[in-house]
Amino acid sequence: MVHNSAQNPIQNPYVPKGMPALEVSGKTTSYFEFWPTWLMYSPVVIQWLFLSLRYRSLTLPLIANPVIPLSGMVGVPKTDLFKAAGEYANSWILPWLEYQVTNESVTDQKQAVLKLLHEVSLPLPLVGKPDIGCRGAGVKLLHTAHDLEAYITRFPVNATIQFQKLADWEAEAGVFYVRAPGQQQGKITSLTLKYMPYVVGDGQSTLGQLIAADPRAGELQHLYKERHAASWSTVIPQGRPYRLVFSASHCRGAVFRDGGTYITDELSQKLDRIFDDIPGFHYGRLDIKFRDIESLMRGEAFAIIEINGASSESIHIWDRDTGLADAIKTLLAQYRTLFSLGDANRRLGFHPPGLRALWDAWRYEIKLVKSYPGSD
Repeated sequence: MVHNSAQNPIQNPYVPKGMPALEVSGKTTSYFEFWPTWLMYSPVVIQWLFLSLRYRSLTLPLIANPVIPLSGMVGVPKTDLFKAAGEYANSWILPWLEYQVTNESVTDQKQAVLKLLHEVSLPLPLVGKPDIGCRGAGVKLLHTAHDLEAYITRFPVNATIQFQKLADWEAEAGVFYVRAPGQQQGKITSLTLKYMPYVVGDGQSTLGQLIAADPRAGELQHLYKERHAASWSTVIPQGRPYRLVFSASHCRGAVFRDGGTYITDELSQKLDRIFDDIPGFHYGRLDIKFRDIESLMRGEAFAIIEINGASSESIHIWDRDTGLADAIKTLLAQYRTLFSLGDANRRLGFHPPGLRALWDAWRYEIKLVKSYPGSD
């Protein structure tokens, strides 16, 4: 890539249609962007204990979203919220199908899944993802029936896979939405644009060399080497862009930019209408695909990929220009909101579960995630 120019900021040309330009001048990451999770969340744990004393409950956040178990904190199927959606809300969700892995032969299971996909008009290529998981674990783009068979092979018996239509648009964002119980209107508290990193072939360098030479990707080789091991020593042809990430997860190398300036009343009102049709959802992040930023701002032409619950982040904190103090402030505000929502729902008659339920769900998710295939 070309080096920085203060007068003429460098724009990444490999940006999906409809996305704002991605400036790649200046620093590549924030200094805390890839800190261990436990370190970033240490202040949250301290605040959680303080708020538990104030609200007289350690698990109050687990009823912030009573529509789903544990508010979607951990160990909850992604499809639970989709199943709770009414007809209108479902019209904004990308079509999907769930399949529970059995002990039958993989070939028989592949045929069974292909039949189910045909019945609901979900053609290949499509996206496969674990129904219980986090941070993009196990998400793959499946092009062929062979890919499908290989994917099923990697899952343990009784694990559930979600197959989802491949979106018509590549532009992607994470939108954080909060609405208190009994309120008619919610608020978008964060909007983050997600960009996929690329390197471009020069006809001489291998993929590994191109990644090492890239200002950002070179700092994150540990995220890419195992995933692209089969192509690591391959020379990439002149001018060919090579996409390093499919699943738009920050911890897997996607680039996030704060898109707060694109939040509008029209988009917020559209989400109000959608969540009117998912009673009991008050807090979380939507991962969405959209046609273009102008349409998204009007609350039009977008599709929901996933709805994340209580453990989701306002992912603008991973923008390279977000300061550590602002990131921690955002995380602390999120968990204060969770306790407040939990308290409101407790007053409505919902009862917080015990710590054992949270512990068991966490252990179950960790066990499953270890068995999943690698992500694209």
